[in-house]
Amino acid sequence: MTETAGPTPHADHPIVSAVAPGYAFEEPALELGALMVDAETLTDTHIRIPLAMLNRHGLVAGATGTGKTKTLQLLAEQLSAHGVPVFAADVKGDLSGLATPGETNEKLAARTASVGQRWTATGFPVEYYALGGQGVGVPLRVTMSSFGPVLLSKVLGLNETQESSLGLVFHYADKAGLPLLDLADLRAVVSHLTSDEGKPELKELGGLSGATAGVILRELINFSDQGADQFFGEPEFESADLLQVTPDGKGLISLVELPQLASQPAVFSTFLMWLLADLFHDLPEVGDIDRPKLVFFFDEAHLLFSDASDDFLDQVAQTVRLIRSKGVGVFFVTQSPTDVPDEVLAQLGSRVQHALRAHTPNDAKALKATVNTYPNAAYDDLGEVITTLGIGEAVITVMGERGAPTPVAWTRLRAPESLMAPTAAEAMQATVAASPRQAKYAAAVDRESARELLAEKLEAGAAKADAEQQAAADAAAQPKADAPAKKDTAPASTSRRRTKEEDGVVEQVVKSSAFKQFMRTAAAEIARGMFGTGRR
Repeated sequence: MTETAGPTPHADHPIVSAVAPGYAFEEPALELGALMVDAETLTDTHIRIPLAMLNRHGLVAGATGTGKTKTLQLLAEQLSAHGVPVFAADVKGDLSGLATPGETNEKLAARTASVGQRWTATGFPVEYYALGGQGVGVPLRVTMSSFGPVLLSKVLGLNETQESSLGLVFHYADKAGLPLLDLADLRAVVSHLTSDEGKPELKELGGLSGATAGVILRELINFSDQGADQFFGEPEFESADLLQVTPDGKGLISLVELPQLASQPAVFSTFLMWLLADLFHDLPEVGDIDRPKLVFFFDEAHLLFSDASDDFLDQVAQTVRLIRSKGVGVFFVTQSPTDVPDEVLAQLGSRVQHALRAHTPNDAKALKATVNTYPNAAYDDLGEVITTLGIGEAVITVMGERGAPTPVAWTRLRAPESLMAPTAAEAMQATVAASPRQAKYAAAVDRESARELLAEKLEAGAAKADAEQQAAADAAAQPKADAPAKKDTAPASTSRRRTKEEDGVVEQVVKSSAFKQFMRTAAAEIARGMFGTGRR
């Protein structure tokens, strides 16, 4: 194995003199790597991030293939070792390697020696999750009521008027005692409001037109066709299950698998936002603590902010700003800092910027905007540094112990100690099978909710109509029994006319929207049972 010299001091270099004091922390910190003066000169100055400052949030950015995933892996490992639970989305499946000790080779040994890292192959405690059970992992589900109209509007791509109208639908369901647990429940409520029987209730809501309700219903059907039915339902995931520490004091790393991210990007990003909001709602205020209660890595962050309304962005910014006091740190992971709105970017205290490319005018504009967001750097041309960074290198600034940003540091990052490749599928399946969360969430629950209650209402209405029809028929027949002598005096056409009236009532019931809706619901249930797309 080739021996490689470690970093050299260069204590008298102007860049070292400007940068090193900013990273000389006294409290526990995560080791990120070694300071570089230029592309060839590596120093022995350690670049670190204080553990207590990780709830000031952060950003990991860079072009595809520059090492963002390995940076996530490095951070997750050290957080777990310090007893801090971690949540991360495993977009490509690579992060599953956190559970398996890494494998050494000459290239790895050279890199770890170059940054003065004492590398030891180590695996970490991992819990695997899958949205709606789509993939290897404990199923993650959320009820429609908990998800709410704001996030759902983002998923469906509704405009502000339609979002407001969807909020009225949720309000109606709450007022009418109709639990919204899954997509079928919400579709049933919207269908009811647009039916002849529900139009009076629709009118009472005010501000919700039949046309808008129809648009919402069509979008819900399309959403269901994308396979989103499995994501909504019970048992609903409890975000407190992310705050787990193993008996030996390591923080549990929770990874959610995203095998269908390309086809359902909005579901993924809004689910992560729901999870953050749920944590914010449930966790108590803790103020400033010596280490976070959880660090949350929000991967593919551009999906959350793309085409988002101003109100939605305001809610995201508020959640990120306030969740710090709950002891939760949030790191957004994306290709360019410009993917993150200014009001959110302003809340991010630490930055790990991998290489950006400037091949087009838009790229150059984004690069200039990125450079302008950094504090003054000791490097002559920070833009050139960012475009020439090698794989596994990054420009870093973090929130120091005093709450001020540290100097910008060109850093060669340390190597993860776990496997830098996916864990074997058999090992992942064994982990899931042994998990207490699998026993808690694996089996879907189908309790009575809005869909069933509305179906019962339709059945009750049909039964009432039958009873009224029968009572009318009995009342009409009663005089014949009391006065048989008049039987022969009644024209024969009377009996025929009454039969036509009864037939008319039956025809009216059959043609009614209530009856048609009942039949459609029954047909849909049969279809779901045949094709396996419904709740189980």
